Amino acid sequence: MDRAGLVSNRGRELAILIGSFAISFAAFAIGFGDWRFGLGFVLLILVHELGHVAEARRQGLEVSLPTFIPLIGAYVTYRHAGLAPWRNALVALAGPLAGGIAAGGVWAVASAHHVHWLLELAYIGFLLNAANLMPVGFLDGGAVLRSISATWQRPRIRYEDGVPVEAYAPERGRAVQIAALYGVLGAGLVACVFATRHSGAF
Repeated sequence: MDRAGLVSNRGRELAILIGSFAISFAAFAIGFGDWRFGLGFVLLILVHELGHVAEARRQGLEVSLPTFIPLIGAYVTYRHAGLAPWRNALVALAGPLAGGIAAGGVWAVASAHHVHWLLELAYIGFLLNAANLMPVGFLDGGAVLRSISATWQRPRIRYEDGVPVEAYAPERGRAVQIAALYGVLGAGLVACVFATRHSGAF
């Protein structure tokens, strides 16, 4: 794609991001009955998705800006055909990591200033990111589990000019590393869910 086409595509993505964000904000504000909570909730979702974007870009992948689905969540798209499974796992884990850090920031502010609705928001943020790591289907946890399995079983192939020329043993060390990151992140988020709940969120 030429530069003009790339700028046009980015402009379209930005317009979709802003428009879908605004609609989701309105929907959640009405649903929660509090515009502040609705805005905070949508911002936490945005940070989660930007975590995926940041890791995908760090890896040099083409990735879209987030698109919101009102009352459901948001998503990003990137080209992962032929991508090593462990790299795909890092993109999947980056969302809950960023979302968890954001929820932690909200929790810190809530604790420092004794703002109960922010404590509730932090609890919901931790809960959603922890739930997103469940190893099922289209959730980030499902993507990570598939990546662990593929990295453990699939031989590593070396390509030259797009042609496979050599096969190596599966990268089981990487599979173990991904599983460890997944376990630590999941356990940390679950611990924060209980901690915020016990501190009086609900």
